[in-house]
Amino acid sequence: MNPSNELIRKEPADTAIGRPADSNGIPHSYNYGVDPNAESEVHLLDYWRAVRKRLWLVIGIVILITTLAVINAAQKPDIYSANARVQVDLENNGALVGKTPYYMGSMNDPVYFNTQLQILGSQALARRVVKTLDLEHNPDFFKGTQKRTTWQTVKMMAGFDNNVPKPDQSKPNDVLQLRTTVAPTTSQEDLVEAKRLSPYVGAILGGLRVDPVKESRGLYKETRLIDIGYTHTDPEVASKVCNAIADTYVFNNLEKKTESNASTGDVLQKRIAELQQAIRSDEERLVNYAKNNQIISLDANQNTVVERLAGLNKQLLEAENERKTAEAAFNAAKAPGAASALAEGDNKQAGDGENKLADLRQKRALLMVDATEEAPEVKEVDQQIAELERQVNDSRNRKTNTLLTNLETQYRQTLGREQALRAAFQQSRSETVTQNEAAINYRIIQQEIDTNKTLLDSLLQRSKENDVIMASKPNNISVVDYAITPAGPVGPNRMRTVALALFLSLGLGVGLALFLEYLDDTVHSTDEVERLLHLPALAVIPSANGMGRRKLLGGPGALQKRNGHSGNHELLMNVDSRSPLAESYRHLRTSLLLSTAGRAPRSLLVTSSLPGEGKTTTAVNTAVSLTQTGASVVLIDADMRRPRMRSIFGFSERPGLSSILSSDVSREDTLAMISKDEVTGLHVLTSGPIPPNPAELLGSEQMRRLMTLLQAEFTHVVVDSPPINSFTDGVLISSLVDGVLLVVHGGKSSRHVVKRARQLLHDVGAKVFGVVLNNVTLQSNDYYYYQRYYASGNYTSDLEADMPAPPPPASASSTLDLR
Repeated sequence: MNPSNELIRKEPADTAIGRPADSNGIPHSYNYGVDPNAESEVHLLDYWRAVRKRLWLVIGIVILITTLAVINAAQKPDIYSANARVQVDLENNGALVGKTPYYMGSMNDPVYFNTQLQILGSQALARRVVKTLDLEHNPDFFKGTQKRTTWQTVKMMAGFDNNVPKPDQSKPNDVLQLRTTVAPTTSQEDLVEAKRLSPYVGAILGGLRVDPVKESRGLYKETRLIDIGYTHTDPEVASKVCNAIADTYVFNNLEKKTESNASTGDVLQKRIAELQQAIRSDEERLVNYAKNNQIISLDANQNTVVERLAGLNKQLLEAENERKTAEAAFNAAKAPGAASALAEGDNKQAGDGENKLADLRQKRALLMVDATEEAPEVKEVDQQIAELERQVNDSRNRKTNTLLTNLETQYRQTLGREQALRAAFQQSRSETVTQNEAAINYRIIQQEIDTNKTLLDSLLQRSKENDVIMASKPNNISVVDYAITPAGPVGPNRMRTVALALFLSLGLGVGLALFLEYLDDTVHSTDEVERLLHLPALAVIPSANGMGRRKLLGGPGALQKRNGHSGNHELLMNVDSRSPLAESYRHLRTSLLLSTAGRAPRSLLVTSSLPGEGKTTTAVNTAVSLTQTGASVVLIDADMRRPRMRSIFGFSERPGLSSILSSDVSREDTLAMISKDEVTGLHVLTSGPIPPNPAELLGSEQMRRLMTLLQAEFTHVVVDSPPINSFTDGVLISSLVDGVLLVVHGGKSSRHVVKRARQLLHDVGAKVFGVVLNNVTLQSNDYYYYQRYYASGNYTSDLEADMPAPPPPASASSTLDLR
């Protein structure tokens, strides 16, 4: 390098801008009083902005899901509920116990009443209803069609059509008509049929509701009434099935009692016929015996022998009857379940236990209203129930075993007594046979006849009593109210379905909007810039798309010809324009001029984190905007990897920045390489030929001397550098300028990438004036304020009019020595 032409920098006292440094003298970047490590807070307003940004997505999801829910609810058939009521009175079992009627306190026995509730909901009863109504061959039962159209149902849901659909007059009146008699119970041979009818049984049980009626005035009081409800899509079917269930239940109970009394009557009639036949045969045998043996009268001795033998015979007959009775009772008790049934009626302890067990179950049901299965009080009641059930079962088993033992003992005793009497009778007979065998035999036959007649009289009396009971048809269950055809549907609750769908869709839409916002890693607003980077947002540059024809600086004529070449779209400024785009750059200019205390910054670096964020466009228009204030501005194209200034301003190929930094160039030659735009009056130093090592040139001492020279010659020096995340060029230049302007592409730049760029500048102690949020769509709600603000076009102009004139550049002799 020629010593006479070497550029030597002299630091003037008023051009240095102080930077804070740590204890080791390492400078920090400027954070404007904000801790860069502070955690960014998320406010409720941020969620609202995220939802508002995607408001049409939320509205679309709500409309779609709600519409589908309305259509689905409207297509569901109406559900009708029919209700009947039956009464369960005290049970009369007088025919089976004895002459005095015996009433069981059914309503005082919770076990009996709960049993009746279970019978009402049993499959056997439902199966009889299916057969009674012949549902298997009735197509209306499973049809479930909607009588309204979908549109009529929607209008009804909205409250515009409340008319209940009239029954179909073409429908025959005998649909589901009850038969004259209830279907018989399922026999052993009909078990295959039960499997075939299971779908219909399931449908009846699915729509059946059985509830005990309680009086609700004051405290709840028990009644002997049971409500039977049935729901179906056809009101006629609902009422007929409900009435069929009530009638079948009543008939089923009557049938059981009738069968029991009929069985008792059959046994009595059979026994009466046997005794009558036996008496008739014995009387004929007695007459024939007397005739054959020529018995006319019996003397005293014969009477004594006969009386003794007759007494033994009478005792033997009684013993034989007692043995038969005991044997029959013992054999009957050995049948499955018979002993338990006999023991149950005489087991007071078991009855008390059942009552306590029912009370505990009722207590547990009350606890389950407010508690869960795992609650301590529920577990305690469960343990008490289990213990009481075990005690009741043990008591029943003991009673059953005791009963069987007693019956067996009684049978053995009567058998032994019969055998003993038979032996005595045989012995007495053999002793007296020789005396008057004929007389003795005569008395024996007579005694047998008298005994059978006494037993016959007793059975005849029992048979008459049983006939009276059967004639009265005792039934403790009756129908109180029959179900009528419902006037209107009770379901489905379509509005609840629609409301639920509305809230769910709203939640889904908001959740999806927030989730998309969470996935969106780009910077959208100035608030995000300040929270993320802890740097001020100096300006928001709107997108040129949709704002009409772009206006180049200098008016329409400048578009046709600039420096001998066609204009370029990067130049968006216009002196007379009041568009939001032009006002945004004026706002940026004002923010830069006021970014430092005391005086405006002399040198400025414009850079970005990645390519394509608009740093070159921002640098060009910022420099042009500064030129419009009357200041002398030079724009340096330091992006020697992808230079664009020459093409933007239409300059011809010529030496530039790379030529100055790579060779010995005098002051005059350096200034001669700077071109001036004819329209804007902006001085431009192009990059020159692309060098192989741009970073080494930009970090050299020659670059520092060049910056000193240009700051002395011009009021402002604006430098366009490569993206700092991709190359180190911008980081090197940041130490040579008064401050850095970081350009961020709104809605495109990643938060992590932008934070990385800010951190790189922070690490070298560069002063970052702020951030320019570039290429922002002003039509969005987030930037409505900026659109109105820039559209006014008055604030920045008035503010700059009141600002002092820029300081003149320092003379070259005060800052440079040519050697």
